[in-house]
Amino acid sequence: MAQVQRMSRLMIKTLRDDPADAETLNHKLLVRAGYVRRTSAGIWSWLPLGKKVLENITRVVREEMDAIGGQEVLLPALLPKESYDASGRYEEYGDLLFRLKDRKGADYLLGPTHEEIFTQVVKDQCSSYKDLPVILYQIQTKYRDEARPRAGVLRGREFQMKDSYSFDTTDEGLVESYQLHRDAYIRIFERLGLDHRIVSAVSGAMGGSASEEFLAPAPAGEDTFVDCPACDYAANTEAVTFTATAAEATSHGPVEELDTPDTPTIETLAAHLGVPASATLKNLLVKVDGEIVAVGVPGDREVDLGKLGEHLAPAEVELVTAEDFVERPDLVRGYVGPQGLAKVRYIADPRIAPGTAWVTGANKPDTHAKNVVCGRDFEVDDYLDVVVVEDGDPCPKCGAGLRLDRAIEIGHIFQLGRKFADAFQLDVLGQNGKPVRVTMGSYGIGVSRAVAALAEQTADDKGLCWPREIAPADVHVVAAGKALQTELALEVAEKLAGVGLRVLVDERPGVSPGVKFTDAELIGVPKILVAGRRSAEGVVELKDRRTGEREELTVAEAITRLSA
Repeated sequence: MAQVQRMSRLMIKTLRDDPADAETLNHKLLVRAGYVRRTSAGIWSWLPLGKKVLENITRVVREEMDAIGGQEVLLPALLPKESYDASGRYEEYGDLLFRLKDRKGADYLLGPTHEEIFTQVVKDQCSSYKDLPVILYQIQTKYRDEARPRAGVLRGREFQMKDSYSFDTTDEGLVESYQLHRDAYIRIFERLGLDHRIVSAVSGAMGGSASEEFLAPAPAGEDTFVDCPACDYAANTEAVTFTATAAEATSHGPVEELDTPDTPTIETLAAHLGVPASATLKNLLVKVDGEIVAVGVPGDREVDLGKLGEHLAPAEVELVTAEDFVERPDLVRGYVGPQGLAKVRYIADPRIAPGTAWVTGANKPDTHAKNVVCGRDFEVDDYLDVVVVEDGDPCPKCGAGLRLDRAIEIGHIFQLGRKFADAFQLDVLGQNGKPVRVTMGSYGIGVSRAVAALAEQTADDKGLCWPREIAPADVHVVAAGKALQTELALEVAEKLAGVGLRVLVDERPGVSPGVKFTDAELIGVPKILVAGRRSAEGVVELKDRRTGEREELTVAEAITRLSA
């Protein structure tokens, strides 16, 4: 028999107004409806209703992971520095890591992910090909020292995550494990009621040969992705690639220097010369692990620093400073051009194709140059697609114009390969008695992020509106106020629980019907059953929270309808 939760005994305090610091819908409603409370910046307490939703999501994730043969474990959140030193990620993570020392001075960290520790567990437990393949997972609190925690539980410094890892002896086995997870994730997000897209992603510092993200479209999302209206292409903007077409054979005149005073920006240069920004070559200077590198893109496009960082990971990428120009007087701020650059690696977007001519800096103050031809006057050391993707850019698959949208990342799957196995020398004895290096996959789901994503996608102007699978109750029974109505509400609640339904019943004395109805819509249980004016006749009103449809039913009819 399911339990009945009485509102009079539930620790809940709903709010009429949005929190002053709340910007996103999930932040406003989860706080107002009494699901969470802020403890500190990026740190949240989950109150009884919020914990129920969190546990329901966890249950769905656990059931689907178990269905593909996953074995649940629980590893420590407090991790020794040595494990992350072995993989190189102690430094790669930078300021995102929470670092601490114990009383003896030993270094530790709070785990952001657990590739290293899972690898060590398998190294300790598995010694033969007969022990593999294996899929291990955990559902655990993770920690990242976010510089700007925001959007409620969407981007916190402490969060709930399911991370799983597959271990195989062959690349073919890794592909099978990856597909098992991909299919399981589709089932999980369908059961949760999350509208989602599967998009190509970049592996970045994680390494590996394949990577996909599961994104939940929402205005509050921090990820930007593209999809194609003409085909099935979809990708994170950092994974979108552009293939340059060969420049038409054209005879360009010699390089000609132009007097261009006070034109250190593309906008001022284009206006001064009366040319489109697309005819100019923008050269952004960055430092890659301390070395100055120039990045060239068409003047009408911006460099996507995130995309550049992913391409160059695990190297650290940062913009040059005024002090860097002082140390390099050959680099003239605002007038840098690729021709004649000394001791500077030159990276260019594929649009800077051999044979294309540009207006660009002449490496002299107040001077630019035209007819600067790629391949004739300067060479590109590396081509990387590093421009910010724009609406209407050509689809890499079919050429149609792409559409941009915002989304919340709710899952990410990687074919890691042997990066971590190499770091920890994870080998098993193969069928021929010789050591075989294990290959790995890494798969994450943001459990607490899924709560925020669902709130963003399903809420309306009245409040939250949970899918039944993860709602804190199946039915919210409301007693309109009088003793007879309260008596009927409690009676119906017990009968509903008797047929296995989870019931929240609002029988609070001294609370007006209007407040109860407002709270029921704010809390967002999918069905609302009201014991109101026809209680003496044994008739109740059933309301669908999402559609607003109402109908009057006898108690027996309501129980039959709700338990169907």
